[in-house]
Amino acid sequence: MFKELDPILHSQLRLAIVSLLVSVKEAEFTFLKEKTNATAGNLSVQLQKLKDAGYIEIEKKFKDNYPQTICKITPQGIQAFETYFKNIQEYLKPKK
Repeated sequence: MFKELDPILHSQLRLAIVSLLVSVKEAEFTFLKEKTNATAGNLSVQLQKLKDAGYIEIEKKFKDNYPQTICKITPQGIQAFETYFKNIQEYLKPKK
């Protein structure tokens, strides 16, 4: 039987964000914006949803008098990504 896919990660942009963070562990907002080709507003909304789910942590600080937003994947986020990936693989296996 097919397992339910995590609705938080099933969004294309949120999945892209988590995929990037799994590989780099942490990234600046501008890096994520550039890599996902998302607008700043949409990226902010999706990051907040991931934070609310406990999948990422967001740290806001200043660097040379400019605001800097750092996003980090959490252990819960890594686990959710791994589970999502395993469940997707089940969809791709031929059924008898």
